[in-house]
Amino acid sequence: MHSCKMHLGAAILMTLKIDRGRAWIRLSGDFRSEHLEQVKAEIELCETPAILDLEELDLVDVEAVRFLNCCEANGISMIHCSPYIRKWMLRERNQPESDKQCGKKVQAAGKANIAGRNSA
Repeated sequence: MHSCKMHLGAAILMTLKIDRGRAWIRLSGDFRSEHLEQVKAEIELCETPAILDLEELDLVDVEAVRFLNCCEANGISMIHCSPYIRKWMLRERNQPESDKQCGKKVQAAGKANIAGRNSA
């Protein structure tokens, strides 16, 4: 279990909590662009195909939505996705530049996976 926290005075606001099992990852809280690398790393540790549980996800930013679209395009299942996130994903998927962005992210992630496996 991982979490990213921000301190505001005496209160602690959790921005993103990540719980990982063998083939699933549960995201809770706020998923923002600064969390992408951490979530990618957790996905790589899962047995394939990974499943993202988004039931406790409250807020996302546009980069997180684009990332979720790329995950789906690469066979990563999503369960318990809120209607507002699903609608936003659909809108982003219908943007002309979305395919190009996902392709670049997928290629970069694929190269990292191959390099990591070859060095092991």
